Amino acid sequence: MQDTNTEKNLHDPLLDETTEERRFVLPITQEPERLDKTLALLLPEHSRSRLQSWIEDGHVQVNQQVVRTRHILYPGDVITVQEQAAPESTAFTAEPVDFPVLEESAHWIVVNKPAGLVTHPGAGNWTGTLLNGLLYRYPELASVARAGIVHRLDKMTSGLMVVARTETAQTHLVRQLQSRSVKREYRALVHGFVAPEGTINIPIGRDPHVPVRMAVNGSAPREAITHFHCLRHGLAERGIAFSEVVCKLETGRTHQIRVHLASQKHPLLGDELYGGKNMLGAERQMLHARGLGFEDPATGQWVQFESALPDDMNAVRECIEWKIP
Repeated sequence: MQDTNTEKNLHDPLLDETTEERRFVLPITQEPERLDKTLALLLPEHSRSRLQSWIEDGHVQVNQQVVRTRHILYPGDVITVQEQAAPESTAFTAEPVDFPVLEESAHWIVVNKPAGLVTHPGAGNWTGTLLNGLLYRYPELASVARAGIVHRLDKMTSGLMVVARTETAQTHLVRQLQSRSVKREYRALVHGFVAPEGTINIPIGRDPHVPVRMAVNGSAPREAITHFHCLRHGLAERGIAFSEVVCKLETGRTHQIRVHLASQKHPLLGDELYGGKNMLGAERQMLHARGLGFEDPATGQWVQFESALPDDMNAVRECIEWKIP
């Protein structure tokens, strides 16, 4: 095997099997070109955005100097690349992530997820997720798909989730979700005076204009049904109206409650993505998964759990002068 310090021609790059360093020498026929564009030709197995991140993080040098993405290369320049593992390659690793467990059995775990904790690794959040913490606290979950996770909560939504501890339990719970027999009850603080009760039955799909948003009747819409009833109305500073609402999911689409209530002109307090306002101390969407019920996969018995509202939601509630609707 040749030494990685050996300079190779542009068309004959060498990857040492014992290292992650690659070195290239631009031929004398090379026209001046941007570094990121040249690397995209040299390393087509990596995306342009990944290569650019390596450059900006100092993992690429030109003539032994750290440079920027738009650096112009010239004939004879030596490029050294320290290849980095893709972030998703380490996503399913155990990490000491703290999260409260409400109850557990040999077949399931009921987690009381705090706001701010991402459920599952994904773009921008490859580490420090609930999944990483589950693998650390329950090592046996490494043999269960997605570490036993069968449904998710948004990062800034708090509350109850069930996690399967075995493949058999996971299959059973997924089927319950598909048959809509799992009971999920949420508590929300929203803008405006909500009707006493009702059902929102409007399909939800991806917002065609804003990738991080969902929308009613968006791209590739799927059936979405939310049942709600209003617990109370209230007024806060400057006479602004709010409601405390109980929502029960029949389906489980991404951002379902947030999108459905916003479509009725009642966005969640603190949910800026869907038109809510950060006021009364709300620094996230005021949404909590308060109740969870399902059939125990091992016994067939119905089990049910409740989670008290978190401190930040209680603090916001105390800023509102409530009355029964």
